[in-house]
Amino acid sequence: MDKKILEDYIDACEFIKETEAEIKKLEKKKRFVQDKVRGSNPDWPYEERSFSLGGSVETAADAFTLAREKRILEEQRKVASDLKLGVEEWMKEIPFRMQRIIRYKIFSGLSWEETATLMKCKGGGETIRKEVQRFLKKN
Repeated sequence: MDKKILEDYIDACEFIKETEAEIKKLEKKKRFVQDKVRGSNPDWPYEERSFSLGGSVETAADAFTLAREKRILEEQRKVASDLKLGVEEWMKEIPFRMQRIIRYKIFSGLSWEETATLMKCKGGGETIRKEVQRFLKKN
């Protein structure tokens, strides 16, 4: 596992959320048509009235485009989900110390010094950075 994949994990998680919201928006995307017609009461007195009609209209072309966009988004979501699961499975296999460092530094975006403080490392941020560098090179 390299640092680039770990950084992509954050984007993958956000991409999944954004894609799910986009799919919901696509599902709601329908054209609404409204019109008025004139007619009369069905019973006596037969007086003229105006009726408002409305509803959603979806042509075959609209349905095809919508299905195509939705399929593309779902494929992208699957790729992002696979990356996310791969990183999470890898994280279970590494030492807890390294898990904590990666969560603080890469996932939370803290500086090396802030990460060292949270890890209670007396050597400072540079020590933590070198530790991660050696770990990633070894694995």
